[in-house]
Amino acid sequence: MQTMPAHAAHHNDREIESLDEFDATVSARGTLAGFRVQAVDLTDRTRELLATDTAGAIFLGCPMREDAAAKIRADGAMVFPPVPDLPFDPYRGLLYSPDELFAGLGKGYEETLDARAYAWFQQTKADGDILASMLRSIHDDAVSDALDELLRDTRVVGVMGGHAMGRGTEAYAGAARLGRELTRAGLTVATGGGPGAMEAANLGAHAAPFDDEMLTEALQLLAKSPKFTPSITDWAAAAFEVRTRWPRGGTSVGIPTWFYGHEPPNPFASHIAKYFANATREDGLLARSTAGVVFLPGAAGTVQEIFDSATPNYYESRGEPTPMVLVDRAHWTEKLPTWPLLRSLARERSMESRIALVDRIEEAPEALKRLGG
Repeated sequence: MQTMPAHAAHHNDREIESLDEFDATVSARGTLAGFRVQAVDLTDRTRELLATDTAGAIFLGCPMREDAAAKIRADGAMVFPPVPDLPFDPYRGLLYSPDELFAGLGKGYEETLDARAYAWFQQTKADGDILASMLRSIHDDAVSDALDELLRDTRVVGVMGGHAMGRGTEAYAGAARLGRELTRAGLTVATGGGPGAMEAANLGAHAAPFDDEMLTEALQLLAKSPKFTPSITDWAAAAFEVRTRWPRGGTSVGIPTWFYGHEPPNPFASHIAKYFANATREDGLLARSTAGVVFLPGAAGTVQEIFDSATPNYYESRGEPTPMVLVDRAHWTEKLPTWPLLRSLARERSMESRIALVDRIEEAPEALKRLGG
């Protein structure tokens, strides 16, 4: 799986999220006192745990032998044991990769981690069980923590748009070219992580290191499975065929939700922050789009995102307003006349100079640059 540039890999230096980090910390520091160890399998590190001070440490969902667990509890560490029989790890230290969410796709989408987590969510969300809701919250918090660590010191541009945009359409190709251009300009593309316009922008980011021919061929391959209905399996398999033919693509982020679990995440985002709580996901996606947001034609979800973005810009509750670029004049002034309201809201406020409406998707990067000063 592709990694972010080195500068984005920093995280809280008290957090340990892999076996390599665990080994490096023990050998360099000789102590784990005060550290947080997140979802690392320590079954084969009993010797180290027995010999190392762990006072004040916290172990979140780390499998370990009973004698090691007893010793570190006696040291004064807190141990949150792994939760059995869950399709996901609530304490995970890193974001999902497409390969992880879609593992088992060969047997059909129903067998994947993504589908099993959705099935678990469907079963538990109605029964009011405090354990299930607590596990969802812990999971989503862990995902937010991993997302912040990944995106630190990066300039993120959000690309919003509808899930209904089909592969093989000119609109889809345009959204892919947009994602490619933004990535080549040194920005990190973030989308809602689903199909349609979101997938197209993540595909464009993946295509950034390659030539024009690659994107043309990829679009042709994908057009054979234009929608995720009737078969998510076929739809996802076509995407993995593209990723296999052109590995090591550009980096981007997808931020989908199991709340809309009938919609699968797209496999072109190199890092996937998937949430149970849609409100956390929506707000988090927009709050992290620090270099601005491009809104492609969409329906209710995209309209909601426009005003979710406009509100903190209006009140400057996150600091200076961030650029907002709406694409397709007819869509946003006639079909869903969002633009006139946005413009009225912005009048005589500092966000007025940070909003733009453009006709064509090709104009969006230039508008974003202009508004960003």
